Amino acid sequence: MPFETVNVVYRKYDGSLHWHHSALLLGEDEHGVWTGCVAGTLGRKGSEPPVAWPYAFVILFPRDAWWTALFNAEPNRTEIYCDITTVPEWRGDEVTMVDLDLDVIRKRDGRIYLDDEDEFEEHQVRYAYPAEVITSARASADHLMKAVTGYTAPFAAPPRWLDHVV
Repeated sequence: MPFETVNVVYRKYDGSLHWHHSALLLGEDEHGVWTGCVAGTLGRKGSEPPVAWPYAFVILFPRDAWWTALFNAEPNRTEIYCDITTVPEWRGDEVTMVDLDLDVIRKRDGRIYLDDEDEFEEHQVRYAYPAEVITSARASADHLMKAVTGYTAPFAAPPRWLDHVV
């Protein structure tokens, strides 16, 4: 069955383009909307040259939550990469959100950590994040650290959606 293609667009708080790429719209479940990319999919950071990602992955766009979650296929050493973002918004065949710097990462060896706190602090000043954005970003990071560390759904096992792109 062929999948519809969607555009995934991450921006920075000032509206500038961050990571963006096409993805396959795989489906929806109780956790949100799932998209996927096969190995070799091209993505771009801003206006930099495209890069080909060597591994397949799926991205979960939850409803009404300040984050997205990327689940990598093996042998990628990063199992889960959660971006703290504004709530993803769907407009036709595009999903867009603002990347708020903080990342919750689980490596395949079991290490789990919060990344880019320095960037979050720097961008609070540079982009003048409102207090509610800072509070929501921190709350989402705290929630994700607990959920990813606790292996709670959807972070308990590789999602079934990966089967569509590997």
